[in-house]
Amino acid sequence: MWLQFRLYLLIGLLFTILYGVITGIGYIVGYRGSSYYLFLLILAFFMILFQFLIGPKTVEWSMKVKYVSEKDYPRLFQMVRELSEAAGLPHTPKIGVSQINIPNAFAFGRTQRDARVCVTRGIMDILDEKELRAVLGHEISHIKHHDVAVITMLSVVPMICYMLYISFFWGGMFGRQRDSGAMIAIGLLALVVYFITNLLVMYGSRIREYYADLGSVELANQPHHLATALYKITIGSARIPRKTLKQAEGMKAFFLNDPSRAQQEIASLKDIDLDMSGTIDQYELMQIQTKKVKLSGADKMIEALSTHPNMVKRIKHLASLQNH
Repeated sequence: MWLQFRLYLLIGLLFTILYGVITGIGYIVGYRGSSYYLFLLILAFFMILFQFLIGPKTVEWSMKVKYVSEKDYPRLFQMVRELSEAAGLPHTPKIGVSQINIPNAFAFGRTQRDARVCVTRGIMDILDEKELRAVLGHEISHIKHHDVAVITMLSVVPMICYMLYISFFWGGMFGRQRDSGAMIAIGLLALVVYFITNLLVMYGSRIREYYADLGSVELANQPHHLATALYKITIGSARIPRKTLKQAEGMKAFFLNDPSRAQQEIASLKDIDLDMSGTIDQYELMQIQTKKVKLSGADKMIEALSTHPNMVKRIKHLASLQNH
């Protein structure tokens, strides 16, 4: 309930900010008619529609997704089918295997009926069945919660602010209007609001990751299995060459974790793996539940600029779900 409340609060805050910016600009420059607001509403609608239309194909192309048959991956299909039924999805999502070597999984699609669940070649080599099932439960939960639609809707707010910045700032710089100074000032204000709202969208994305972790546990997966999967994926990502990681840079918001941060996260995660077994068992997860997570200033800054939570904080959240 607290995760949902924070998300609804965030949605309300973002659109209140957008309304304030548009209304303020309209008042300053004299656009007070209904046509000005109608134009922006239509623009926002078409921006969302455009993202929804091209989104799935963009992900498929970028992540080199190849859809597979049940004959080739019977256990993968069985797990996705069982989890989809448990989550109450209208039907089993389309299943694909990404040809990239980064160990990870992701879900995407326009709606629950159009949903796709994909795993990379790298992830199936490092996780056992229970760990993979916990990961798939996380991705199915993203579909159940309509996360693609939510984040797409939220991302329109900073996008509109950026368009206002381009329009007013550069229009003031190169235009010959008498009020060019005011236009430049409005453009700079829109740029500041763009950065603020972009940070809020990333915060929303981090909330969705916590919520999907909870969703996986609600689908009868053990928290320590998902914690171990995250640990193994982090270790696996840290071994991937930087050049390979950069190939998926634009799509990492879809991933289970942020692979570009894997190198920094390994040290703190190894402190959780008390017996150095390469897994996080129930006892180790219980131990972190009693510890206070202290992040450095740099870690807090990195998290604020990321679509995924700090991994230690995320594991601690999983620890709190052990008796869920």
